[in-house]
Amino acid sequence: MIREFIKYYKPHKKLFAFDMFCSFLIALTDLFYPIITKNIINDYVPNRNLRLVITWALIILVLYLAKMVLNYIVAYWGHIVGVRMQGDMRKDMFKHLQKLPFSFFDENKTGTVMSRLINDLMDVSELAHHGPEDLFLSIIMFIGSFIALSTINIWLTLIIYALIPFVVFFSVKMRKKMKDAFTKTREEVAEVNANVETSISGIRVSRAYTSENHEIDKFNEANERFKTARGYAYKAMGQFHSAMTFFTDFLYLAALVAGGIFFYNGYDFPDGACSIDSGEFAAFILYMAMLLKPINRFISLFEQLQNGMTGFSRFREIMEKPTEEEIENPIELVNARGDIEFHDVSFSYPTGDTGKGVLNSLSLKIDCGKTVALVGPSGGGKTTLCNLIPRFYEVDEGYITIDGYDITQLSRYSLRRNIGIVAQDVFLFSGTIRDNIAYGDLDASEEAIVEAAKRANIHDYIMTLEKGYDTKVGERGINLSGGQKQRISIARVFLKNPPILILDEATSALDNVTEMQIQSSLEELAKGRTVIVVAHRLSTIQNSDEILVINQDGIAERGTHEELLNANGIYAGLYNRRNF
Repeated sequence: MIREFIKYYKPHKKLFAFDMFCSFLIALTDLFYPIITKNIINDYVPNRNLRLVITWALIILVLYLAKMVLNYIVAYWGHIVGVRMQGDMRKDMFKHLQKLPFSFFDENKTGTVMSRLINDLMDVSELAHHGPEDLFLSIIMFIGSFIALSTINIWLTLIIYALIPFVVFFSVKMRKKMKDAFTKTREEVAEVNANVETSISGIRVSRAYTSENHEIDKFNEANERFKTARGYAYKAMGQFHSAMTFFTDFLYLAALVAGGIFFYNGYDFPDGACSIDSGEFAAFILYMAMLLKPINRFISLFEQLQNGMTGFSRFREIMEKPTEEEIENPIELVNARGDIEFHDVSFSYPTGDTGKGVLNSLSLKIDCGKTVALVGPSGGGKTTLCNLIPRFYEVDEGYITIDGYDITQLSRYSLRRNIGIVAQDVFLFSGTIRDNIAYGDLDASEEAIVEAAKRANIHDYIMTLEKGYDTKVGERGINLSGGQKQRISIARVFLKNPPILILDEATSALDNVTEMQIQSSLEELAKGRTVIVVAHRLSTIQNSDEILVINQDGIAERGTHEELLNANGIYAGLYNRRNF
């Protein structure tokens, strides 16, 4: 996982290297100060050399001014590296999401996916910047302090550094506890986000059913779980911080006591190995402060590591999900005729009943240019059959062909480019009416968009709006009626102009008057295409070339409207009960 994390530095390696170089210069300026302090105390002040005191004071001032500039570069451009890396990860994840099979979205809540895309990557930015920088500075300061302290007194230095392994051991022991706590916190944040996304999306339903208190209770439960998880995370972090603070304080105390003893010995044993003078004692204490800096940086790095790598781990979980498979060198389906055939196709959803599939050994042939209607009880597999044609799901057994090509041998892009879908639940993207119609062909001209709207009988209505085609549709098209949204979706398919058309209960959610108005648009859309219609309202399919009655046992009946009525079977019973 660390290797995967590091590869995101590659596009920004020059800026990252510049940031690390500036960090290195900052570390050098910090290491330089105690040496000057020792010389001032031991030499320049006792010898009353005011000129050198002022000279070195000015040099230190210049160094501090340079350090100020370097700190600005590190603080600004270092964070820019982190933000850009985070943006690259978010871009890769969103691109990956676009390629995941529909089964992934069936099993994962939208809010949970959004949390991984947004929240989980926020701390990655901080880790990307501060992680290498803090680690690099810690190493430089640690080694530099050791060398500098050794020049003062090697034995005193070894005494202090002998205590550091205990700090490292404790840090390693606390790592797993903090990791588990932060992982649990992120899971609960995702649940809260999912709860909020669902509640806000369904706000009209909850108000209509006066279920506001129920939604509040659901949110409060998720929020309480998050608070509990966050509490555990802060408890682990508090234990880590308090213990590490004690260790650093103890190191400082040990340096003060041991250095004091060595300084005391200096009066009686000025040339001994266990003696230091006043300047060296002052420099040693200053270098101890330098040594504590990398230890404190290490503490901070540890927290960032837990936050950032937990977020990156959840990012990798999504990135490792297998995408829709594409064979090597797939066939490009161009200008399809629209001959569709199912060959002993069986299918069941992964989360469904494994004992019986939705479709079982289904064989079906639909000739190009024909309109075939699918009717029958809910759960019979009508919508599933439609979803298998564009390969939204993969069949378990058998195969499907279009124009004689096994669809698994076709590129998904070319396959779906030849299929248009108008569903009952119309989805409009936030944006303008023009944007949503143009989704059928993003390269379409203004004239083509207008022509598609005219053919869908929505152009005249659009022109009555103050902003016309630039009118915002609102989230999921909330500013439009059901019929208007449906016409825009039809215009979208007109613009796409596919040879195969799937109408999945396209008018079942509309009132009878609106349905009759839209039916003419659908009939215009169906001309010259292979059309598969899923409908509960039998009045909309009477003119179909063939009607298939599908239930859980497969195709129960097939024929024209008149043939099925004369057969006096399932279809006739549905029609006579006016189940539409």
